[in-house]
Amino acid sequence: MEPLAQRLRPRTLDEVCGQQHLLGKNQVFRRTVESGKIPNMIFYGPSGVGKTTVASIIAAGSGMQLHKLNGTTASTSDIKSVLADIGTLGASGGILLYLDEIQYFNKRQQQSLLECVEQGTVTLIASTTENPYFYVYNALLSRCTVFEFKSLTTDDIRTGLRSAAARLGAEDKSPVLIPDDALEYLAQSAGGDMRKALGNLEFAVTAAPVENGCRTITLDMVQQVAVRTAMRYDKLGDDHYDIVSAYQKSMRGSDPDAALHYLGRLLEAGDLPSACRRLMVCACEDVGLAWPQIIPIVKAAVDIANAVGLPEARLPLADAVVLVATAPKSNSAHDGINAAIADIQAGRTGPIPRQLQNKHYDGADAKVKGQHYLYPHDYPNHWTAQQYLPDAIKDRQYYVPGDNKNEQAFAQYWKKIKGEL
Repeated sequence: MEPLAQRLRPRTLDEVCGQQHLLGKNQVFRRTVESGKIPNMIFYGPSGVGKTTVASIIAAGSGMQLHKLNGTTASTSDIKSVLADIGTLGASGGILLYLDEIQYFNKRQQQSLLECVEQGTVTLIASTTENPYFYVYNALLSRCTVFEFKSLTTDDIRTGLRSAAARLGAEDKSPVLIPDDALEYLAQSAGGDMRKALGNLEFAVTAAPVENGCRTITLDMVQQVAVRTAMRYDKLGDDHYDIVSAYQKSMRGSDPDAALHYLGRLLEAGDLPSACRRLMVCACEDVGLAWPQIIPIVKAAVDIANAVGLPEARLPLADAVVLVATAPKSNSAHDGINAAIADIQAGRTGPIPRQLQNKHYDGADAKVKGQHYLYPHDYPNHWTAQQYLPDAIKDRQYYVPGDNKNEQAFAQYWKKIKGEL
């Protein structure tokens, strides 16, 4: 039997749930599609949010001959078969190629579409769950307009489920009743994926007995179908980078609640390495010299987490994440090393000062004989003035003390030693 998601696929743009930033009445995308002049487009977004549905609706109203290919299975010969229809009677209104999962097409396959797309003999609508700017060949990307489809909200899913239940009941002539608690659980457990939500609904409806001419979907039934809240996660995909980015930015922003939330998402996905790596990076980059003692503390927590494994690893990591999030912050060392590397990459280096070189003799051409290194421990307070940077950048300052108590105390100490106070 055809899946419910396919049977109940919206037939007009007004029936599509969500994506109002594209499909709203006054949006440029909507007006362009309704004009009948379909440009080359790439739809980018997670699965189950309406990319294929919108493409199908556009194709149905375009008057063009539709060809559908999937990047996971299509070959170069499949592309040639599509192009062979150019100029035929059946394609007198033009050819619309819907290419799903274009990221799986290699460079040569994508290049094979260039000429026809540029000439307008084929209109391309491609979709991808990955960032097209990383996965789509630049020459093809420059000939298309990218539209981002966003994850559906719980409200969007709830609306779609109500509509699907009503249509399903009408088809089978046995109304489908879904109490609010069951509907809410189905909507939330889908993780923004309408296809998943409809699949779970179909499973529950199939299992529901007909009583008094109706089928009632209970909370217990949907909890058995959708055991746990769905979460989008692909260690090689955009979702991974979005979560780890939010994880570190929440710690940097001193929000322990958000940091724990994103830690939880990483651990629920089983991605212990990313949780540990970003935690250590954040301790060094964002707390840093404001409280340098945190670095070995975080390292110890990570060691414990890796030693005990999941699910117990959540405990030392939660301790460390809250500690990093609530610790004073400083990125002075981070900014300092970045500035130093920028100078090096730009060629601003120069010879190492003679007194710092690892040699104790001078060539015949040396203008100043002798190393002349001043050993700081031979001087009061273990310091004496001496040039350390190369001549070309001798006055460069990379490190600027942060305004936290720890770094300011060190800064005041050295100003006193150097007679700057």
